[in-house]
Amino acid sequence: MQGHLLTGLVLVAASLSSHAGGETTVSLTDADYRTLASRADLSYDRPVTRSEEGLPVGNGRMGSLVWTVPTSLKLQINRVDVFASNGATNSFPERHSDYCGGCGFIDIDFVDFGADVFTDQRTSQHLSCYDGLITVEGRGVKAQVLAWNEHDVIAVKVSDERSQPAAISTHLRMLRPAVVRTRSHTATSKLSSREGRITLTQKFEEDDYYCGSAMTVAAVGRNTRVKLVNDQELQLVAEPGMGSFTILIASAASFDPEEDVAASTLAPLEAAEAKGYPGLAEANRQWWHDFWTQSFIHLHSSDGVADAIEENYAYYLYVMASSSRGRFPPKFNGMLWTTGGDTRKWGAQYWGANQSCLYNGLFAANRIELTDPMFDMYTAMYDACALAARQQWGSQGIYIPETVAFDGPAELPEAIAQEMQDLYLLRKPWDVRSSAFREYARTRQPHASRWNWKATGKWQSGQWQYTDKGAGPYGNVNHIFSRGAKIAYKYWMRYEYTKDLQWLRDRAYPMLRGVAEFYRNHPNVREGRDGKYHIHNVNSNESVWGGQDTDEEISAMRGILPVVIKASEILHLDAAMRPVWKEFLDNLAPLPLGGNGPPVWIRASGPASRGRAVSHPDGNTMPMWYFDLCNLENEDEETRRIANATFESCFRNGPGPETRIGVLSKLAVAAAILGRSDDVKVLIPNQIQTRETRVLTNRMTLREGAQTTGLQRIGRAADALHLALCRSAPAGPGKEPVIRVFPAWPRQWDATFLLLTRGAFLVGSSMEKGQIEFVQIRSNAGGECRLRNPWPGAAVTLYRDARRVRDLAGSLLTFPTQRGEVLVIVPKGAATSP
Repeated sequence: MQGHLLTGLVLVAASLSSHAGGETTVSLTDADYRTLASRADLSYDRPVTRSEEGLPVGNGRMGSLVWTVPTSLKLQINRVDVFASNGATNSFPERHSDYCGGCGFIDIDFVDFGADVFTDQRTSQHLSCYDGLITVEGRGVKAQVLAWNEHDVIAVKVSDERSQPAAISTHLRMLRPAVVRTRSHTATSKLSSREGRITLTQKFEEDDYYCGSAMTVAAVGRNTRVKLVNDQELQLVAEPGMGSFTILIASAASFDPEEDVAASTLAPLEAAEAKGYPGLAEANRQWWHDFWTQSFIHLHSSDGVADAIEENYAYYLYVMASSSRGRFPPKFNGMLWTTGGDTRKWGAQYWGANQSCLYNGLFAANRIELTDPMFDMYTAMYDACALAARQQWGSQGIYIPETVAFDGPAELPEAIAQEMQDLYLLRKPWDVRSSAFREYARTRQPHASRWNWKATGKWQSGQWQYTDKGAGPYGNVNHIFSRGAKIAYKYWMRYEYTKDLQWLRDRAYPMLRGVAEFYRNHPNVREGRDGKYHIHNVNSNESVWGGQDTDEEISAMRGILPVVIKASEILHLDAAMRPVWKEFLDNLAPLPLGGNGPPVWIRASGPASRGRAVSHPDGNTMPMWYFDLCNLENEDEETRRIANATFESCFRNGPGPETRIGVLSKLAVAAAILGRSDDVKVLIPNQIQTRETRVLTNRMTLREGAQTTGLQRIGRAADALHLALCRSAPAGPGKEPVIRVFPAWPRQWDATFLLLTRGAFLVGSSMEKGQIEFVQIRSNAGGECRLRNPWPGAAVTLYRDARRVRDLAGSLLTFPTQRGEVLVIVPKGAATSP
């Protein structure tokens, strides 16, 4: 396909020719990864009109957008591990007032007195995704910007070729005044200089909480002097001269008040100085080149729509690699790309649904390492979530809230916890809550799940006076439990994609068991007169409150219980618990059904306190699809009928070219899981080109509000894209997955891919003009492979490490594999050439 691009790209150059002895060889060639990754590049021929449209650069821990004003190149250095407060804060009761991420502003000023350098007519900007490099050129000046992979240093190579070079000044500016007190919270910023370097430190303190950050700036290859501008700004002024020099920006962060965080920036800075800009650039090039070889997708359609999907997909991988390699995951609302300080709409809490947009697509992309920050964060808060299960809900196991601080739910005073439990379980009337509870709640963060019944308020006599949302203890996310199940299921899926038994034992199983036990012991999960276990007074995502047997919670339990049983069998753990969990699963209430025509899944059984219980599942969550309860492998015909009818109920006249698809929507994902290729053809591009919010020049959006630069919609579309190209799914949770290639791919679009599947198989295939050409499978862990025959009704030939093994036939092809071997499947008698 597209020979001009795919010279040497086609994954399997299956030159199947007979040799002596009847052997057949399969020649493997490399993809043109430079060309593939470069399709995601951004090129501007003029300055952007707003900072949020700058070019992203980062090493996964620190990063910035890069943009220009007429005289300067500008950055805001952000980190994933800087949080002004934690889950225990009592200082930010007003919505959107808590903050995180920012370290300081950097302005590289090329003009003191003279002509502007970055003008509409003389400015070009380019992001090379393949090299991880930004190049900005203006009138007589040039800058190259990279984020060093090995250490937390951003390097800017500055070149001045003006006939009259000027002093180039690097301004280091605070994000706020030197001392800011907000109730119990204090933010302290301090500037200093030493040996020609300038440093900005921040300290955030509240009760026993501490977080500190530092930035140190140095110049290499040019004489400089330090200039104090005011108490919030230092300059590092480089003497005028033609040629190049390098500006290095190192950063660090710590939660240890005893650590000298400014000193922590010096070793990386000195390592960067020793390596020099050419060494930094070469090290980064090698890292990024290796990164792109882990998988690929190449698409083409005559109208260019498929090509545009590919460009956005590769860009998503670039942005995630630039922002998701640190101690914590980047936040959906701003990631590492805020440009106007560290406050942002929706504050510093993590929203599970929004974060899933960034992470659901990374397994199939074979970028497992980019999920580490997400898993590390949730594992680290395990004890806090176990305490919350007991204190808040009177249950066992773990409770992972939908919205949560980076360190999990805070410990509550026992008296407050007991009253909260009584109120939230509806054992105590809402209007008789105690004055102590009201006062404690007054200073708590309203975005946190346990306090989300709090609405707006106002300041009166120096105190925040709040109102509730008018539904007692309910709020948008108060009574959502399914997030914990979704997170735990993600741990299980990582095991399925890697077959890493140590991961299953040490990391996944505690989460699976914890969530299963939370549900089983929850006071509002009770056996009804029908002999079924029902769950009461829970949400269906954010819009249905206080329902019974909601789609979200029943799906979660039906997803998590089979997998905890399967995991316990694999690990030979908790044998006595298996019949207990099985009895619970076997007698669990069914998914809620309704509808005026063919039966469809609905939000809840019976009325809810707020919201339409009879409406179809939330298009932003689609829980049955997530937990493998409905897909092409499902053996129950009625379930498949209900799944398709439910999907169709989400549209008035079916998906079409004008169908509006929101940023967070999982409708394209659901269509792909159900094998609906015609719907995929419109839903994926419509999501990428969403009309819900403006798409910025850098492909990001501000969907969530001010300072929320991100790419949630592209992450969602990437997930759907993987599922349409190569789906590995079991007939139900905990069952053996089956691989399908192109299960929901439009036959009018050409595609070649290399993607990871469950079972730890790296699968490659190609479709041209509607015809599947081959399937290649690399077995990363060994074990039996199950492949749905891509050529229905036809026999196929299996090649193992370039040798013909045997012919296979039937709908389901099964064959053993050894770790590290490569297998190729083609139609019997095929003569395939690159």
